[in-house]
Amino acid sequence: MKGIDQLIIPDVRYAPDHEWARLEGDRVRVGISDYAQDQLGDIVYVELPRVGDTFERGEVFGTVESVKAVSELYIPVGGEILAVNPALEGSPELVNTDPYHEGWMIDVKPGDLKELDALMSQNAYVRMLKGLD
Repeated sequence: MKGIDQLIIPDVRYAPDHEWARLEGDRVRVGISDYAQDQLGDIVYVELPRVGDTFERGEVFGTVESVKAVSELYIPVGGEILAVNPALEGSPELVNTDPYHEGWMIDVKPGDLKELDALMSQNAYVRMLKGLD
């Protein structure tokens, strides 16, 4: 297993449930953190919403299934789903190999960009994780 500091990148915000969010223009890209995928083990299936679905911040937007467990995914910012990562249907392991780039899950048109401010910075997320270990 990797050390906590190796599992975190600085250019995203983190939710307490281990989802990440990155502002990209007028949309927010969402996935799960490297820490989360590392804890889950080999990802075998990802269930994602449909384009056009809407969610309030904190609602379940999908599930990720690993060889160890099925985990719910909680949306870190509310809004409308603009895109889902089509590559995950045939290659869910992208969440393991590249969770912050190729393994992204959804793009959201945020209802309120201020919700991003409620998410944790890299340092705050590391502090939270070190409290978990």
